[in-house]
Amino acid sequence: MRAPVHGASVRSQLLWPLLWVWVLGLAAAVLGAYWLARNSANSAFDRGLQDEATALAAKVTWSDRGPLLDLSRQTMELLTWDGEDRNGFVMVDADGNALAGDATVPIPPASVRRSSFAQPLLFDASFDGEPVRGVVFSVTSPMLDRAVAVVVVETTRRRTELMRDIQLSIVLPALGLGLVSLLLINWGIRRGLQALKDVAQEVSRRDAQDWRPLSLTQVPKEAVPLIERINTLLVDMEQSSLLQRRFVADAAHQLRTPVAGIRVLSQALSQELAVALPPAGQAAPEWQALLVQLGHSTDHLSRLIGQLLSLARSETALSVDAEQETLDLVPLVRESAEPMVLRSLREGRSIVLEAPDQPVFARAHALWLGEVVVNLLDNALRYGGEHIAVRIAASPGGGGTITVEDDGPGVTADQLPRLFEPFWRGERADLRNDSGTGLGLAIAREIVLRLGGQLHASSRPEVDGMRFVIELAA
Repeated sequence: MRAPVHGASVRSQLLWPLLWVWVLGLAAAVLGAYWLARNSANSAFDRGLQDEATALAAKVTWSDRGPLLDLSRQTMELLTWDGEDRNGFVMVDADGNALAGDATVPIPPASVRRSSFAQPLLFDASFDGEPVRGVVFSVTSPMLDRAVAVVVVETTRRRTELMRDIQLSIVLPALGLGLVSLLLINWGIRRGLQALKDVAQEVSRRDAQDWRPLSLTQVPKEAVPLIERINTLLVDMEQSSLLQRRFVADAAHQLRTPVAGIRVLSQALSQELAVALPPAGQAAPEWQALLVQLGHSTDHLSRLIGQLLSLARSETALSVDAEQETLDLVPLVRESAEPMVLRSLREGRSIVLEAPDQPVFARAHALWLGEVVVNLLDNALRYGGEHIAVRIAASPGGGGTITVEDDGPGVTADQLPRLFEPFWRGERADLRNDSGTGLGLAIAREIVLRLGGQLHASSRPEVDGMRFVIELAA
C-alpha cells in the first residue's frame, strides 16, 4: 500500500530556517572572531615592536668613529630574551651592513629603510626558517651626513596564541549560546504542538460512534479554527449517522407489513390452487415450484428485514453503559445456542459446547450477546463444515472469551478484512442460494464493539476452517 503523501511537519518547518540562521550566524561569528583576533593581536604586538624600535633609535649616539648603540647589559637581555617568542635586533648602515646587534636578523629592502625616517615601518620576513614580524626605524645624524636603521624582529608565536585565545573566547560562547537557543526553541515548539498531539490521541482513543466535540481548552489560538471545523464536521456526521440509522429502521419496519402480506397471499394461493385444480392438474409441477420459490423469497426477504432492524437497534440500544452488567457467560451462551443446536441436528451437523465448570464473568448484555452467538452459529451452519465447536474460557486479566470454530473451507487471507462489511458475502454471492443476508457478521461486530469488546476472525492456514473469537472485558 502506498504511503500517504503529506507535507513536512510544523516543527521541521520552524526549526530548519532557524537552524540555517544559526549556522550562518555561527559562520559570521567565526569570521568576525578571526578578523578581530588577527587585528587586535597584530595591533598590540606591532605597537610593542614600534615602541622598541623607537626606544632603540633613541639610544643611537654619534661620534667620530661613527654611530654607536648605547645599551646596557640589562637592556640587551630584555630585548633578546623571551620565554615564548624569539626576538632579535640589529642596527645597519645605509648599505645594510650590521653595526650592532645580531647580524643574522633579517632586514627589509633599502627602499623600505629609506621610507622609515618619519615613522617606524612594519614588514614580514623569515628568521631561521620561522616567520617573523619586524619593524625598521631609520635615523640620521644631526651633524654628519649619515643614517642608520634600527631593525627589531620577533616570531609570531605569542600573537598566534593570542589570536587563538580571542577566537575561542568568541566562538565557544556563541556556539554554546546557539545550541542552548536551538534546544529551547525546539522545546518551545514541541510544547506548543503537544496540544495538537493530545487532540490526535483523544480522537484515536474514541469509539467509532463517539461524536462529542473536541476540547479547545489547551489548543493553541492558531489551531482553534481547525478544531472548531472538526467539531462542526463531527456534529454533521452524527446527524447524518442518526438519519441513516433512522431511515434503515423505518424502511425495514415499513417493509415488514407488505412482506407478511405477500407470505399470507402466497399461502392462500397455494391452498386455492390445490382445491381448484383437478387431480390430473397435479402433474404440472411448475405451479408448485413457483409457489415454493415464492415462499423461499418471502422468507429470505423477511429475514433480511429482521437483520436490518437488528443492525439499526444494535447501533443505538447499547449506547448507555447502564444497560450492560456483569454476567456469567456459560448459561447465557448455552441458552442462546440451544435453537441452533436443534437446527444442526436436523441438518445432520453437530455443535459442541466446551465450557469450564466454574462461572466465567464478563461485562455484557444478555439479549445482544445472545444475538452475536446466534449470528456466528448461523454463519457457521451456512458456510462451515460438519463440525462446529463453541468454547468459553476465562481471560487471564479478567473477563472471558467465546470462540466459534468450524471445519469448513474458510476464506482466503485477502477476504478476511471484508468479513464484517455489511452485505458482503464473498465472491459471486449473487449466484449463491444460501438465503444469507450478509449482515450477520456486521451486526455481531457492531454489538461486540459496543459492549467494549473485540471480535477477531481467522482462517486457513492458521486454523482448520474458520474461527471467530469474542473478547469481553470484566
